[in-house]
Amino acid sequence: MLIGDVARRSGVSARMLRHYDSLGLARPTGRTGAGYREYSEEDIRRILHIEILRSLGLSLREVGRALDDPGFAPAALVDDLVARTRERIARETELLTRLHRISAAEPVGWEEVLQVIALLQGLGSASAGRRQRAALSADDAAVPVEALVEAALSETDPNVAGALRWALERSGTGGLALLADALSSPDADVRRRAVEAVAELPEEAATPVLRGALASDDLVVRRRAALLLGSRGDTGTAATLVDMVVAGVDDVDAADALGVLAAAPGAADPIATMLVDRLADDGLDAGTRRRLTQAFAGIPGPVAARALAGLVGDDDPGVAATATYVATLRDAL
Repeated sequence: MLIGDVARRSGVSARMLRHYDSLGLARPTGRTGAGYREYSEEDIRRILHIEILRSLGLSLREVGRALDDPGFAPAALVDDLVARTRERIARETELLTRLHRISAAEPVGWEEVLQVIALLQGLGSASAGRRQRAALSADDAAVPVEALVEAALSETDPNVAGALRWALERSGTGGLALLADALSSPDADVRRRAVEAVAELPEEAATPVLRGALASDDLVVRRRAALLLGSRGDTGTAATLVDMVVAGVDDVDAADALGVLAAAPGAADPIATMLVDRLADDGLDAGTRRRLTQAFAGIPGPVAARALAGLVGDDDPGVAATATYVATLRDAL
């Protein structure tokens, strides 16, 4: 079969067939009676094999090796192709994400497009200083909130993280749904960054998300949400806050939040009862009992007063001294 016939039937252009010939990849091995070079059935089969291998992403050099090297290991090549394809998909996905974000910024001119691109590059920089500058300048350009959320959830530098949370707060509540989803992330660091970012958003919008975080399997997230909500007067956090006092985790802040909750009508005695019940546990060490005693400082009402009166005579000198001090503070109020 002559080159023109092969081109028509195989879909490979005559120019490409000549290129294969020049590389020694697929040469016509026959001759017609008139002396023209002619492709045999085996030559055509080789051309089809070349096209199949090229469709997998192989270079012509790799195609030649695959067809001619007896020791060639196809499994290794396929594994390499898988890795290269994943890398290409990752690059193209990153490009697509960047294009979506530029589009979301709704630029009206190339100057704004370039500004958004520069900020996105800054947020993705390896330099913490550059990332921080980009976050702080985000207020000056229409940076897509998705980019800010992604940066905030992956940021490890505390200064940059603070700047990103500030930028998210300035951007409004557009990123709240993404942050809420991140609270269920399999990555504990992402969950904890998410709850910190939610804490910076307007209280009215953030409160429902923080209430949802109270049911998180992540104890750190649950405690942080309880601390934030408790300081805002959300009574559903009292049990978690008492647990924090017992555990000695942010216990001073937790006790302060309990004081905020106890200021609500009818809330003081139930909260004081929780503290009394925990003090009744014989397995508590002296440090824990002192922390629980200290927590009565912000709790008004008769239950707290009776508990402190009893603790003034406690067998542990530290608990007794703490109770005496707290009772004196309450009397001065």
